[in-house]
Amino acid sequence: MKTATSQTTLYLLLIIFNFQLINAQGCVAIRHFSSCVGNALENNLLGPGDIQIGSNYRYFKSFRHFRGTEEEADRVANETEVVNNSHAWDFFITYGITDRLYASATLPFVINTRSSLYEHGRNERNTTFSRGLADVRLGVGYWVFNPTNNPNGNLALGLGIKLPTGNYNASDIFYNVGPEGSPQVRPVDQSIQPGDGGFGITLDFQLYKKIITDFYLYAGGFYLINPRETNGTRTFRETLSPILENEAIMAVPDQFSSRLGLSYAISPLFSTSLGARFEGVPVKDLMGGNKGFRRPGNVLSLDPGLAYMANNLSINLNVPIALRRDRPQSVTDLETQMATGNPRNGDAAFADYAINLGITFRLPNKKENSTPDVQSPF
Repeated sequence: MKTATSQTTLYLLLIIFNFQLINAQGCVAIRHFSSCVGNALENNLLGPGDIQIGSNYRYFKSFRHFRGTEEEADRVANETEVVNNSHAWDFFITYGITDRLYASATLPFVINTRSSLYEHGRNERNTTFSRGLADVRLGVGYWVFNPTNNPNGNLALGLGIKLPTGNYNASDIFYNVGPEGSPQVRPVDQSIQPGDGGFGITLDFQLYKKIITDFYLYAGGFYLINPRETNGTRTFRETLSPILENEAIMAVPDQFSSRLGLSYAISPLFSTSLGARFEGVPVKDLMGGNKGFRRPGNVLSLDPGLAYMANNLSINLNVPIALRRDRPQSVTDLETQMATGNPRNGDAAFADYAINLGITFRLPNKKENSTPDVQSPF
């Protein structure tokens, strides 16, 4: 009974540590993405032959414009803001190779809309749309310490790849931009493209540690390395102003995310968590060049969560709330500033919050006693 209770507590508490990196807080710099080796720590605590299947849903609405850390409140007041609505679904499967080594595959889909004035001749607001398969992720992870011998804490390291399966040249109709103000089919904005056009490498880690009874420290994060510099998709930004010629082609930027917080077991069925998230798109990539258009940005968020688990079914909800939003000067901003002698810092739109909802179901390998027979892992 004690072992069963501790196992329930294990899976219950770990479910809240989901790695749902969605578009951070909706910064239009950041498209949909999550870790390649599963979307929750508990997905990766598997015995040999165990399988975990599940889905994660994310939504945000970005509309608050920032240059640096200063909000341009007049954009909303004057109804000139850009509004992105993003819906993303990850369908994943994780397989326990051993009680320490696991593999995961994630099939992502997105539906995005983007409403703006400046992309449609500046005189009337119109909406562009994208949907479909995003970039598939595959990965493996490994618990550094034996879970049975280290029940109060552990560290997992992961390595994954991102495949360019998503459309990175999705197009829609733009109004008042063609000859004599006619409509014209163009690629949609980088922020709502389903894919980015590059093969990527992800590095990630997951960590948990028991603090006191029913209280646990968790941490995790990932970095997506995108070596490809640009993907050849035209932005048409150079048609807005000649000084934006260096932003005519879309970049393939890196992305990152990190989490740190505490969780608490309310009961055998419910747990809660409170932590912080920091995520975004860097100004420069770790590998490859930095030409092309990108909107670097980052978000620091307060990250409350609630989780429920009964038998092999787990449900978790996180609603990160933005505390600080930053759109730093990009490489192309700096190039334009040096060429013109005038200060230059592009803007980006961010959300106030995001909704992350995950459901997972565990399929134990009945031929093996696959669930590790351990006490509380913290």
